[in-house]
Amino acid sequence: MAQRYVRVQSQSGQLHYGLLQPDRSIQVLDAPPWLQGQVTETTLPADSYQLLAPCAPSKVIAVGKNYAKHAAEMGGDLPTEPLLFIKPSTAVTADRASIFYPPQSQRVDYEGELALVIGELCVDCTEAEAREKIWGYTIANDVTARDLQRRDAQWTRAKGFDSFCPLGPWIVRELNPEAQIQSFLNDLPEPVQSAPISDMVFKPEVLVAYISQVMTLLPGDVVLTGTPAGVGPLQVGDRIRIEVEGIGSLENTVAVRILPPIATPLPE
Repeated sequence: MAQRYVRVQSQSGQLHYGLLQPDRSIQVLDAPPWLQGQVTETTLPADSYQLLAPCAPSKVIAVGKNYAKHAAEMGGDLPTEPLLFIKPSTAVTADRASIFYPPQSQRVDYEGELALVIGELCVDCTEAEAREKIWGYTIANDVTARDLQRRDAQWTRAKGFDSFCPLGPWIVRELNPEAQIQSFLNDLPEPVQSAPISDMVFKPEVLVAYISQVMTLLPGDVVLTGTPAGVGPLQVGDRIRIEVEGIGSLENTVAVRILPPIATPLPE
């Protein structure tokens, strides 16, 4: 089994990067693994930590319409170059955490994706250089308020709500280029999304090189590589599970987002 790199919070509140062991204990590292973190003598027992998103990116750069069948189901032509947008770091949430359905939206969709984790500073890279900058792979769900995406004519609000970027559960270093990505909704036995990652229009190293010629990618940043056909709506109470062969599965449940009350000013 490939080594699984995780980020956790201990019962004392400390954050750690580590290696997940077969018994679910964590062998703690002294730094993020892409910053040459080394194994320490500290071990966290299986019941003594909370699993977090496996990295804390400064930014999440996502790619739209990177599978031809998904581009067709969304309408319009296939992009001739990568179509980029950004999800804020505050959208990142963990495996098993809730996706909060915002009251501003009437249509929230799942979008299962392969995510790339950048390991080194990446600026103006060639494709060959970009390939070496990809430190590892994890799973993402590019949750989208579809009605707001159409209404706004740009994607920041629709893609940017807190909890709209589930990420995890861990990072692996290697991945079969023909690995299958699938999404499962609730207890349906058949996937609602299914495709090999080789169906991407623009391959991972192409995406990273292209992005690096627009903005600097920092260690720990995340690139979402696009979603296959089959995106669809989520309802409160739904469970959505994204699987990538060779990584594992990312599962989240949809909950109501309750906004805090607006304070009423006291009369003077």
